[in-house]
Amino acid sequence: MPTRFELANAIRALAMDAVQKANIGHPGMPMGMADIAEVLWNDFLVHNPANPKWVNRDRFVVSNGHGSMLLYALLNLSGYALPMSELQNFRQLKSKTPGHPENFVTPGVETTTGPLGQGLANAVGMAIAERVLAARYNRDGLDIVDHHTYVFTGDGCLMEGISHEACSLAGVLGLDKLIVLYDDNNISIDGEVGGWFGDDTPARFEAYGWNVVRNVDGHKPEAVKQAIDIARASTGKPTLICCKTIIGFGSPNKQGTAASHGSALGEAEVALVREKLNWPYAPFEIPEAIRAGWDAKARGAAAEQDWNVRFKDYAVKYPVEAAEFEQRMRGELPTAWTAAIAKALADAAKADKPNATRKASKAVLDTVAGVLPELIGGSADLGESNCTDFKGHVALRAGQFAGNYINYGVREFGMVAAMNGLALHGGLIPFGGTFLVFSDYARNGIRMAALMKQRSIYVLTHDSIGLGEDGPTHQPVEHVASLRLIPNVHVWRPADAFETALAWKAAIERASGPTALALTRQNVDPQPRNERQQADAARGAYVLWEPKSAPEAVIIATGSEVQLAVKAAAQLADKGRAVRVVSMPCAEVFAQQDAAYRDTVLPPELRKRLAIEAGVSSYWRAFVGLDGDVLGIDSFGESAPASAVFKHFGFTVENLVERTEKLLSR
Repeated sequence: MPTRFELANAIRALAMDAVQKANIGHPGMPMGMADIAEVLWNDFLVHNPANPKWVNRDRFVVSNGHGSMLLYALLNLSGYALPMSELQNFRQLKSKTPGHPENFVTPGVETTTGPLGQGLANAVGMAIAERVLAARYNRDGLDIVDHHTYVFTGDGCLMEGISHEACSLAGVLGLDKLIVLYDDNNISIDGEVGGWFGDDTPARFEAYGWNVVRNVDGHKPEAVKQAIDIARASTGKPTLICCKTIIGFGSPNKQGTAASHGSALGEAEVALVREKLNWPYAPFEIPEAIRAGWDAKARGAAAEQDWNVRFKDYAVKYPVEAAEFEQRMRGELPTAWTAAIAKALADAAKADKPNATRKASKAVLDTVAGVLPELIGGSADLGESNCTDFKGHVALRAGQFAGNYINYGVREFGMVAAMNGLALHGGLIPFGGTFLVFSDYARNGIRMAALMKQRSIYVLTHDSIGLGEDGPTHQPVEHVASLRLIPNVHVWRPADAFETALAWKAAIERASGPTALALTRQNVDPQPRNERQQADAARGAYVLWEPKSAPEAVIIATGSEVQLAVKAAAQLADKGRAVRVVSMPCAEVFAQQDAAYRDTVLPPELRKRLAIEAGVSSYWRAFVGLDGDVLGIDSFGESAPASAVFKHFGFTVENLVERTEKLLSR
């Protein structure tokens, strides 16, 4: 039977060989954390290589994702569908072993990591999801949701500000099934971290309310095992295990230095590692005895079978709950959703008074949240302002997870990354709110949701200079355009209550990526629509106002500016000018429509186009062309009442009429 050291050396060898073959990568972390990984995966981790999506598996997150070869080695050795040929193809085009782990590429990868700190924050979301689902479904000893979330993290992750946001929240919530193993090797890319990272990390986490296991020798398996036992026995607190390790362990000339962090060791050094570790095997060769020592297929199948028996018993005793649990874990919406969103749309279509779209958003949530137990909301300390505090919401608190609302505190980035973890876990549809201008804090988390195609929903209120007196620090001008630039993000900027309800419908039904809702603080006028217009609105853009004769020009508008466009078109009609108004609540959805529909909304021959949006103008040039015009804002805002700010920047009916007339006279 192979020793633990020999089993760990299989990871070290595969990591250094794959990086060497690619001539690029990060061998140091896998070689340094190999002993920790061996103990965790062989003694504790509950998973089934034959079914990477088994719902009650432990979640394992490599937050220091540059060490991806550690994860790929673990997956290959334990029996996942990741053959050695893929490890040999490390970092090559279309391989299943990309430079950083990608959950949509490699079986067994729980989340896409690489941007440091975000994997740790994702894991906080996963741990919250486990507690929420356990509180809803576990009954009388039949615990169908009962698993841990384990995280590997390094110095870099803990330097990132997001680690403070996420870990502070985890401590307050007492997520005791969250166990973080910290690779405390004192090395980052630039060298020894003491010159720029002097935190007392254990004390920091104790201040967060974590259980901390200090000074564990990461190269002594029994010490690691004892530490994990302590962590698993802890109640009411997440645990940080501080593992002292040597980066690049086994490399005679490069271990313990930044030289092993982010580049291949070199052929000569690889040969020396083989000699030092007594690993006489060829590159990518794993002896059968060592592979058998790693194989987790039988153990994983037995664990899942035990759970299946338990769930079968559960389904007999609690058939309604069992059916709902399965439906949620499949990512399917309940049948009651159809009627609930239809009511929300009908109510919004009947609205006859001006209202802020943020308030219209809350009205939708009030209507649908009761039939969507999978919906879990929250806000970064702006619940009342964002109107995310829907009727009947129940906030999560430590030890009280039978809720559907998270007070994230002033932690926008942590909120969005934790939402990614909630979505990745399965069984939940997360939404979170903040002011649109603060989406900058969260931007990379939004980008990661888009990359991973996760159903996360961002309620981004106070969406323009209409914010008013708080001034340019709080008035977003570039943010909507910036979010539209992220591939696979759908940005909805609705004009009124109906378009807001439609945006929520699209966001909740969209399972292939995140949705951002840009919502007003100020009231906007409701717009009348016939049935055809209501249907076409779901296509991202549609003709909202059509002149009696063939249009000479078209005004394209979004959000609060739609009401200005309609009023301007009406005044122009009184002057004998025929101007169409196109409302474009979601440009990304409109771009996905067939060319024939797009051409009916924006006919190619209708070249006199004016776009109006209270934001940067450059985005709209593609829609208006060389013959068109844009009324936008290419500077920062001003502090004053909203009406005064809009007038100052020319967002008035009078100015829009004048700009359109100039366009028509060309």
